[in-house]
Amino acid sequence: MKKQLSVILSVITVAAALAACGGGSSAPATTAAPAPETTAAAATEAPATEAPAAETEAAAEESGEGKVFNIYAWNEEFKGFFEKYYQVPDGVTVEWHITPSDNGAYQQKLDEALLNQENADPDEKVDMFLAEADYIVKYADDAATQDITALGVDDFSNTYNYTVQAASDADGVVKGVSFQCCPSALIYRRSIAEDVLGTSEPDEVQELLNSWDKFNAVAKDAKDKGYYMTASFAETYRVFSNNCTSPWVDADNNLQFDPQIEAWIEQTDDFIANEYTLTAGIWDDEKNKQMFADGKTMCFFGPAWYFNFCMGNAQDPEKGCSGDWAICEGPAAHFWGGTWLMAPAGTDNPTMLADIMNTFINDEDVCSKLVENEAQFSNNQAVNKKFAENPDYGSEFLGGQNDVAVFSAMTDNIKWENHTIYDQLLNEGLQNSLQEYYKGVSDKETALKNFYNYVNETYPSIITP
Repeated sequence: MKKQLSVILSVITVAAALAACGGGSSAPATTAAPAPETTAAAATEAPATEAPAAETEAAAEESGEGKVFNIYAWNEEFKGFFEKYYQVPDGVTVEWHITPSDNGAYQQKLDEALLNQENADPDEKVDMFLAEADYIVKYADDAATQDITALGVDDFSNTYNYTVQAASDADGVVKGVSFQCCPSALIYRRSIAEDVLGTSEPDEVQELLNSWDKFNAVAKDAKDKGYYMTASFAETYRVFSNNCTSPWVDADNNLQFDPQIEAWIEQTDDFIANEYTLTAGIWDDEKNKQMFADGKTMCFFGPAWYFNFCMGNAQDPEKGCSGDWAICEGPAAHFWGGTWLMAPAGTDNPTMLADIMNTFINDEDVCSKLVENEAQFSNNQAVNKKFAENPDYGSEFLGGQNDVAVFSAMTDNIKWENHTIYDQLLNEGLQNSLQEYYKGVSDKETALKNFYNYVNETYPSIITP
């Protein structure tokens, strides 16, 4: 197990942490904004409290489980939810080990702890850790994690299928659960859509933008009206990459470009050449400025956590345009992000671990509070159905649109296929290399050569052209 972890895990690095954006990804915390209000009332929950030391030790000994529960995470988002909505058992002290993701620091810290798990002192064992979609495969498909169904987490009837697939190993053994589901939508400015498309109604906009051919054609119409279709050269990347039909590396360890990746490059070449988009990165200030009221961009892409917490400029009380937005599925179904609670092998608190997982996917009261109070799209279909069918529920940021209803209708189309341990770094590496070309720093041939060199340095075993 240790050898397997040291080989597979040591080569992975993670981009900068997103402290406030649920589902993580590579956003800087400075893009965050307070969660917008919904038309449903919010409740306030008191943080869980811990028992005095003497009582803690006695209760822990009686239960037969450890008296310290160690949780590894890259930011405090889930910590806040945990302290609001989970009652820690008497006799247990929760210790949080939070390491920002910058330069791979979180995964490096976690990997060291997992490698030492077998010989660690009981009070220092990893009892639960968090993982994101971009790198969950390397943990789910490893002996460092364990089968959660054997612990009593076996009711997935209300969870979304792709979230279970993502946390399962190659044999289908489930190693964790996600407390949130992250279908990603096309987020558009109503006023710009009205000018370009002649309508701002979500169903009508969806009909006009439900394929890439239509999307690309409208990009020209937007340009003719003085608008950008998107504000980043990489804005549509995840929509394409989520729908790949082949992995980055074939059975013979050769690097390969899926037709979806090739289609994204072709689209982006065209968008840059015709000035339908900007050369900015996903989190660059140049893109974020387009979210202000005076911005000229019609389309963004993201899940609930993105528009609720990362479109801070759009929510600015003076320069923003809250209410002038709406969502629809767009050209293709996809997801972005998610936070999985993973079960490490060797925990001495299996009962509490299982209880936490069951609480955040099956406790309808807790899941309801995540939606109502925290602007999350929960990983509980029954709860989401309740909000989706509530005529009084809606997002002020989206002009009253019920985002839960929109996302609920999209989830069946999300795919989890062809994911590998290489995905995060190869996806980021390709975008970073091509951005040099789109910014005019290099020609396309040089940009691709730089990408191949990056692959060789990061994963020497992969054969490149």
